[in-house]
Amino acid sequence: QVQLVESGGGLVQPGGSLRLSCAASGNIFRFNIMGWYRQAPGKEREQVATISTLRNTHYADSTKGRFTISRDNAKNTVTLQLNSLKPEDTAVYYCNIAWDSFVYWGQGTQVTVSS
Repeated sequence: QVQLVESGGGLVQPGGSLRLSCAASGNIFRFNIMGWYRQAPGKEREQVATISTLRNTHYADSTKGRFTISRDNAKNTVTLQLNSLKPEDTAVYYCNIAWDSFVYWGQGTQVTVSS
């Protein structure tokens, strides 16, 4: 069993920054991809950014240049630095880890960008 616990969400003004963290525990395969997804009200869940064990990264076009994903392989943690936040970034952000056919999700953390 694998568990993911996110932290760091909150309310921030437009142009502000937040840092999201996620810790994975359990029976985790050494080579995996960790990522962040988000779901806004009335919209489908979308990928924000992913990072592999070898630190290959991928970003959604809407977050390139503003968000940065990083990971600590020894601690099985992944972090998302969110800068220059916009109201349209408001969503529940979910942490994810995957390998082969296995996919695990965290419970989500709310990010609200509003003045």
